[in-house]
Parts: sequence; structure tokens; C-alpha cells
Amino acid sequence: MTSSRARDLGIRIGDADPGPAGAITDVAGVRVGHATIVEGDGPLRTGEGPVRTGVTVILPHEGSVEDEPLYAGFHWLNGNGELTGTAWIHDGGMLTTPIGLTNTHSVGVVRDTLIELAPRGGGHNSWGLPVVGETWDGVLNDIDGAHVTAAHVRAAYAAAERSGPGEAVAEGNVGGGTGMICHGFKGGVGTSSRVVEGGWTVGVLLQANHGRRERLTVDGVPVRIDDVPRPVPPAYEGAGSVIAIVATDAPLLPHQCRRLAQRAGLGIARTGGAGENSSGDGFLAFSTANRGRLPADRPGATPPPVFQVDALADARLDPLFHGIIEATEEAVVNALLAAETMTGRDGVTAYALDAERLLGLLRPRAGGG
Repeated sequence: MTSSRARDLGIRIGDADPGPAGAITDVAGVRVGHATIVEGDGPLRTGEGPVRTGVTVILPHEGSVEDEPLYAGFHWLNGNGELTGTAWIHDGGMLTTPIGLTNTHSVGVVRDTLIELAPRGGGHNSWGLPVVGETWDGVLNDIDGAHVTAAHVRAAYAAAERSGPGEAVAEGNVGGGTGMICHGFKGGVGTSSRVVEGGWTVGVLLQANHGRRERLTVDGVPVRIDDVPRPVPPAYEGAGSVIAIVATDAPLLPHQCRRLAQRAGLGIARTGGAGENSSGDGFLAFSTANRGRLPADRPGATPPPVFQVDALADARLDPLFHGIIEATEEAVVNALLAAETMTGRDGVTAYALDAERLLGLLRPRAGGG
């Protein structure tokens, strides 16, 4: 069976329905672009390859995020990873840049290039603290070879700019997820969304490089597929990471964004992720609702002494929490189903999760339907 998305296969996770694209791009204004690098085969030669990596760029809205910042918050499930720019998000509560996702050793070039690319109205007095997350693709990729360049970041950024509103997002072996492994199978990029009570949309895009095969669970059903070779010994599974970016059009304050980000961890747990000691599991959430109302956070700006924003009552957050838990769980499953078997450095192969075998495990619980 050709790999597909969970919904295409009849796998319905949770109660709420996704948006039209079933992706983070269902939140109006959010756009995603990838640059994928797959080059060479055979033994590892640092600096030459094989290369199995890339970069993903998320644009939170159509304008300059520095001039029109958004409320944001983040949460670490386990901190053996990197998500740059979060120190100021913690203190200031605002997202002021696009977001990049890549491999662990390419964070620097992605960060620096986003400074160059992000449209900023402050001229020479402008500044930026880009948000860039990472997971480690060294099992398949020449991660020390510095293969992600500024040109790749520019390509991913341009692809995001070209994408239309509500456009579907490529998943699996693309962008920052190109060389990633999830629950002992080929992993990568996954996304999903939910439209919840009140008409609000929540969406998530994640880079899945985490989990142990024996813990993998889909829609509450343990997935036991033990005869497919693993890319690493079982003792090394769970040493990866997952970075999730959460977006919503609900009007949330920074502390509410942080609480929404936390719930992505529950979606990870529902698929069997445990935030192991050597895993870097970081989640960032932002709200697009108050765009244009927040003072620009840059030198030379003259903010008003008082400004007004909309905010959802805390007592109304539960539907968003449930929605992002479901969307995160489905995004992990989508990443696994979209990913294709990949052979990387030294002939190491990460095998795709077979959709037909997965459905065979899920059907008995549904009475064969």
C-alpha cells in the first residue's frame, strides 16, 4: 500500500475534525516551506556525505513578524535539545521572527540566514533573535559535514513565501525531517489541525525523531511490528528528539500559549513518546489573533503607553487543549505514514512503517471496519 495520511486511511484520532488542509496552514496566514538535501551513497566521509538532511521554515503570518509580533510561549518536555530565541519569548512573551527547523549541527547557519531574510522595518537599528529548533539526523546523515547552507535556508524561506493560504504541507522525508527516525521507523515532518468549539483552529507541525518501537501506539492501539530491521539497536532508540510548533487563531496571552504548548507533550505521550533522558522535546505555541495590536519589539520603536488586546478566558481553553493533543498525535502518525524507506550513511536503512500492516493492527478493535 502506498503511504498516505492517517485520515486518508480511515484512521480517525480523537473527536474534533481537522481544518481543510489538515495542517498547521489551516491557521490563517501560516505558511511552510522546505529545502531537502539527498546526495550520495556509501560509507561516511565527513564533508562529502552521504547527505540526508534539510531545513523547514515556518512563516507565522504574511508580514514582518518583528514589526507585527505575536504572543507566544514554549515548553520543554525534556531539554536535551535546542530551540533558539526562547529566552526572550520566556521573558517578553512575543514571537518576533520566522521559525526554522533543521538538524542539530546546522542551527547556526539557519539562524544567521533568517536574520538576513526576515523583512524588518527598522533598518540598521533592527535586530532579531530567530527561533530555530533541531533534531539529530546523524544515524543517516553526514551531520558534521555542514551541508545545510544559507542557499538552502533561502530556498525554504522562498518556498514558504510562494505557498498559498491554507495550502497542504509536504510531510515525511522533507526539509528538516529528511534524515529523521521515529519509533524505530523512518520519521520526519508531520502536521495536523483541529477546528474546536468556538470556531478556533489549532494546528501543529512537528519534526519527529523520537521514541522507541516497542512503545509506539496509534489511536490507543499498541503497534507491535518486530520483524522489520531497526536502523539502530533497541538500546539507542529513544535518544532522538521532537520539536513541535503549535499555531492558533484563538486570542491567547503568553501564559496561555505556554499552556497550549505543554499539551503537545500529551499528544507525543499518546503515541508512546516519554521524553527520555537523552531526548530534546521542545514545543512552541503562538497566536495570530492579536497581530497588529502588539507594539513592535525593536530599537527605535515608540510603543504606546497602553494598548488593548483580545484574550480568551482561561476557563475556555479546554477545547484548544484537547484539539492540540489530538492534532499532535495525528501529526506523529502522519509523519510515519508519509515517510519512505531511506538508506543513508554506511548503508544504514530506516524502514517506513507499512500502512497496510498498521491498518491490520487497528481493524480488529473496530470490528473489522
